Amino acid sequence: MKKTTLALGLCLALATTAGAQKQGGISASMLQQIEKSQGSTATNKALFNAVASNRIDNLAKNFSNRNTFDTHFSVETTKQSIHDQKSSGRCWMFSSFNVFRADFARHHADSLSVEFSHDYLFFYDQLEKANLMLQGVIDNAKKPMDDVRVQFFFKNPLNDGGTFCGAADLAPKYGLVPKSVQPETFSAENTSKISSLISSKLREYGLELRKMVADGKKAQAIDARKTEMLSTVYRMLAMALGEPVKEFTYQFRNRSGEPVGEPRRYTPLEFYNETVGHKLDGTFIMVMNDPRRPYHKTYEVEYDRHVYDGTNWKYLNLPMEDIAKLAIASLKDGKKMYSSYDVGKQFDRELGYLDTENFDYASLFSTTFPMNKADRIATFDSGSTHAMTLVAVDLDKDGNPLKWKVENSWGPNNDAQGCLIMSNRWFNEYMFRLVVDKKYVPENLQKEFEQKPVMVMPEDPLFGEDD
Repeated sequence: MKKTTLALGLCLALATTAGAQKQGGISASMLQQIEKSQGSTATNKALFNAVASNRIDNLAKNFSNRNTFDTHFSVETTKQSIHDQKSSGRCWMFSSFNVFRADFARHHADSLSVEFSHDYLFFYDQLEKANLMLQGVIDNAKKPMDDVRVQFFFKNPLNDGGTFCGAADLAPKYGLVPKSVQPETFSAENTSKISSLISSKLREYGLELRKMVADGKKAQAIDARKTEMLSTVYRMLAMALGEPVKEFTYQFRNRSGEPVGEPRRYTPLEFYNETVGHKLDGTFIMVMNDPRRPYHKTYEVEYDRHVYDGTNWKYLNLPMEDIAKLAIASLKDGKKMYSSYDVGKQFDRELGYLDTENFDYASLFSTTFPMNKADRIATFDSGSTHAMTLVAVDLDKDGNPLKWKVENSWGPNNDAQGCLIMSNRWFNEYMFRLVVDKKYVPENLQKEFEQKPVMVMPEDPLFGEDD
């Protein structure tokens, strides 16, 4: 009898607990209210049938907005071949190389052209990032595993994204080689598997290095072990990408593909000096539009670099109208620029056209999307995701920008013959970074760039890698 009473009491207690709704959850009455607000009309049913059976973008496409699309540009740099990064996050390298090879052609009055090997520099990018991770783990080894900086390295041991700063550090250190000398491999064009395998090794190695520090091993022993670890990473990269060439013979060609001059023997550094001709660090500034932070201030992103002993990503925060002036000055002089955007927003892929009014999602779903640029950044709704090469602008009679054009790295048969066209209103909302030669930057902005930077954290929603 006592057992029966006890069991009944337990059942009642459990039933009472289960029936109690924790504050903040969806209660039965709340769900009824939500369901009741939906209504049941023929229009709703028709909308469901349409949305459930089609791509949302096809239904939300603002047909009348297509009248705003045209391909005329009043200021345009010399066209060059369009490349394809395939299934990789190397847009930062493709955009950087676009600038390098365009500058080379300009310096030779467009009589010579060159194509650089992405595979070659990507090898060293991945090796340097592996070292950055391992050394970062050593530097922070005395912190607990749940420390935000320790987690940063273990969560992101390796990636194929980056910024122009990476190319500016890597190319002068390791040189460049022609694409014909070290062409793309399957793993260069499809990076996910080799990156995931090396990432697993780096996490394993990171734990080992933390233990060595905890056990009081000498710095020399730790460094020797790290070198052995990087030897394994090197071997994995060499199998996937090919071992980087050390010397090669090359003959330059003109824009028609005809050989010019005599073949010559080069090392990668000699070829870099022949084609780029100078160190990049100090020749450019990176500007960014981040409306959450004060303008005309300089910021630096901690650990946001490709090379451990390289350069952190540093930028001057400017209003969009100032960024536009820098871009126009550069384009008027025939100079292409590295730039990056949130390219997935309001993108009409059929036309290769980006405009804030391409799709009317608000009308389709009977709601609004009112967040401004600062709100979108702060809530992780928007941020820099893809680097492209800014090559043209269309100006009105007063010199104000109407639209912009970029060379993309998704192949020549995509979008607008391999390029994207963006309205100025889209440019203002979804453009974030621009790398501009200092010769086009007014003295007052150059002085602002030299301010002591405010250090910001790489976890910030705006500071993802361009990929």
